[in-house]
Amino acid sequence: MTSQPPTDADTQLLAIARAMADNDHEIKRSTAEWAAGALGRHDRVDADRESRFAADDWKRCAERGIHGVMVPTDMGGRGHDLATTLLTLEGLGYGSRDNGLAFAIGSQILSTQETIVRFGTSEQQNEWLPRLLAGDAFGAFAMTEPESGSDAYQLATTAVRRDDTYVLNGHKAYITLGSRCDMVIVFASTNPAAGRWGLSAFLVPTDVEGVERLPNREKMGMRTTPFGDITLTDAVVPASALIGREGAGASIFNSVLEVERSFVFATQIGAVERQLDEAIAYANEREQGGHPIGHYQAVGHRIADMKQRHESARLFLYRAALAFVTGNQVAMSAALSKLAASETGIAAALDGAMVHGAKGYVSEFEVERDLRDAIGGVVYSGTSDIQRNIIARLLGVG
Repeated sequence: MTSQPPTDADTQLLAIARAMADNDHEIKRSTAEWAAGALGRHDRVDADRESRFAADDWKRCAERGIHGVMVPTDMGGRGHDLATTLLTLEGLGYGSRDNGLAFAIGSQILSTQETIVRFGTSEQQNEWLPRLLAGDAFGAFAMTEPESGSDAYQLATTAVRRDDTYVLNGHKAYITLGSRCDMVIVFASTNPAAGRWGLSAFLVPTDVEGVERLPNREKMGMRTTPFGDITLTDAVVPASALIGREGAGASIFNSVLEVERSFVFATQIGAVERQLDEAIAYANEREQGGHPIGHYQAVGHRIADMKQRHESARLFLYRAALAFVTGNQVAMSAALSKLAASETGIAAALDGAMVHGAKGYVSEFEVERDLRDAIGGVVYSGTSDIQRNIIARLLGVG
């Protein structure tokens, strides 16, 4: 029997396996080194305190090609595979101490841009992708509403067809980049009687009359990520603003959410590795009782736990990538990846703060911020309880 030439899927699977096995992969390391040197030239403690977004660093990342890492070359992107994308995001999370910046970039890549690339018309792609990839525009993804919460499909926002336009009315809440975005993907009901099957998606520029971006909302962590509500009051958009067809909104949302849920924590996993390395360095240099504190078993065990959690979350991340390439158990892998990474982020950041002692509690040393930044992870893209519900259901429980 003759051997068959490798398929594109085979090539991707091999790349993912190599990325999974090599924690010091060149793509990840080079991105981390670049980010550590090129980003964060401002006072990050003050930026966090004032909820100030690093627009200059956003632009530098775009110029590096990070925004376009997984966008096809015929759409102006770099056209890299999933493994390269995840390694790049991991490296960004490791090298940038601004977790809010890294998260915002990952969110735009994996939700807004993913929707336009996969489901947008050529007109929508040509108008918006060049600006988004260049860092000259910000894009948001707006499903959540004040009353919908985890029941994402119970939307009050409506889109009524009038001749060759749609009239949108509604209120979107807790939107990443919502207070700053130039365009937003809005999910609205075009047929309320059909429930989730009556939802549709629209690409809406925020300079349309009747669209209002509300001011940035203060939050516990990720304070440097712009975050806010968007209201639509008799906002008229052309019929060409529709993404896909009427009634396809739930399918589009679910498909994109699985991508975001699986991979948006790649930057967080990079940040956890940075926290681990910093905890090791501090444990070896800080002395108490005539020994480095790493000499004491309690500290060593805490660092060992950080290592175990990081490795586990990273394996779940790349296991989800394998699922996407093969099409096997995507929903299960996405839920496991999100659950593991989000809860690892909190546990590892808490361990890091405890290793640093008082320095882990005082803001000037930039350790406590990692814990505050991590807490939001168990809420956005579906709470940990929702992920456990999904996993249990897929296992046949209940």
